[in-house]
Amino acid sequence: MTWSRDFDEPISLPDGRTLATLLEAGEYITALPKKEHSAPEWQAAMQTLILVAEGGGPTMFARIGIMRALNRHYVPEFNPKGKEPHWGRRKLKRDQ
Repeated sequence: MTWSRDFDEPISLPDGRTLATLLEAGEYITALPKKEHSAPEWQAAMQTLILVAEGGGPTMFARIGIMRALNRHYVPEFNPKGKEPHWGRRKLKRDQ
């Protein structure tokens, strides 16, 4: 397999650039500052990138790894009103 394979859908970076190939993604990860590059999320992303490039797996795996590393600081907001509980008694067919 080769590092020049394209992602199914390019990855948009926060600075406006896009990563279209496995090679571009690898170069982006290696250009990160040492502290950020050594984060477990980026290490996992690099590992999946290598597995896909050299082992021939689906490029979606590498894309997921990079997206998880890019969004590692995102905390979803909890909405307690998301689903209202049903407090009424269920009616059975025989009781109708």
